Amino acid sequence: MRHHHHHFRHGPDWSGPETGERVTTRVQLEMPPQAMERLQRLKDRTEAASYAEVIRNALRVFEALVDEHEKGSEFLLKNAAGETAIYKIFV
Repeated sequence: MRHHHHHFRHGPDWSGPETGERVTTRVQLEMPPQAMERLQRLKDRTEAASYAEVIRNALRVFEALVDEHEKGSEFLLKNAAGETAIYKIFV
């Protein structure tokens, strides 16, 4: 069975004062094919430039949801018909 290795760069998006280079850390993830397909689909659907961009966006959204959850917030969804329902993200 072949293993596919997918490389993602992550880290703070800031430039060092002297080099002007972005400081990043290389992260290697092993993902099953189904997860890789989901990542590819999200990249296509969001027109992201890279897998890393998809993951950075996902982390930003997930962090915001965790922050709100920790504050005791409830998540509500309003569908296209205008109906509102509680959205159980964290069970």
